[in-house]
Amino acid sequence: MTITQLHYVLAVAEHQNFTKAAQKVFVTQPTLSMQIQKLEEELDVQIFDRSKKPIELTEVGKKIVHQARNIVNESDRIQDIVDQQKGFIGGEFKLGIIPTIMPTLLPMFLTNFTRKFPKVKLKIEELHTEAIIEKLQDGHLDAAIAATPLDQENLKERPLYYEPFVAYTPPGHRLAGKEKLVSEDLDINDILLLEDGHCFKDGILNLCKTSKNYDDSNFQLESGSFETLIKLSNEGLGMTLLPYLQTLDMKQSAEKENLRMFRDPVPAREVSLIYNKSELKIQIIDALHKVISGVIKGAITFQNVNIISPMHNK
Repeated sequence: MTITQLHYVLAVAEHQNFTKAAQKVFVTQPTLSMQIQKLEEELDVQIFDRSKKPIELTEVGKKIVHQARNIVNESDRIQDIVDQQKGFIGGEFKLGIIPTIMPTLLPMFLTNFTRKFPKVKLKIEELHTEAIIEKLQDGHLDAAIAATPLDQENLKERPLYYEPFVAYTPPGHRLAGKEKLVSEDLDINDILLLEDGHCFKDGILNLCKTSKNYDDSNFQLESGSFETLIKLSNEGLGMTLLPYLQTLDMKQSAEKENLRMFRDPVPAREVSLIYNKSELKIQIIDALHKVISGVIKGAITFQNVNIISPMHNK
């Protein structure tokens, strides 16, 4: 049994296809197939059910893949230990970011980070929280930036900042005349929401649970972007809630006048750097945390916040 064979098994398990797996690990399909067959013969089990299309893991194959992932991760730690000893910060690093954070946070730190650490090859992917959790646990991401807490046993969370919720209330709205809001002011039936899959929407639903008007079966209008929600709000279709960093990009003074902050403690989401407890590539994770914390320090200065859970329990 070799580490290379385990890499091949993981590639087939991921792609459920020998040809695609071979392309992923840069070998010919016959070479990959032969090595996996040799491993199956050595273990005297079938790891894959080749009669299924796409290929599926057998029951024992699922257990082997789980252990193979642990072994491969631990083998990677050897190079990781050497890199840390040498003080080397470089190599490929796969980072996932949720959609409600990516457009505002990424421009704030990316140039700064790549300038400071030119040997790090960042591969950034926009993903919803559920996909981030799955890819972190499967080893397909090195780290991620998302709203927390997620309470996942095998993942660590290092808070980066606390981002307040900001209300957008157009002229004529019942809350437009209020200087500051409280959660009891909110009516879920009057709030334009992001579509399903966005944890920011779930945070709003959790915030509105404190309202006597809460009814999670009675919202109708949903969108995939904050820009659309603002435009719909301007058309008189309701109010919406935005993450604080999103409001910093507003260029029209008329729209900025429609923003309303909440009274202390301000409802906010915790945004964290998330990674596996194995702490692979921890030197890059530390560098990311330092750079992001540094650039965000001047942008968000709120102290008294109430953390709203990003996970919606229906």
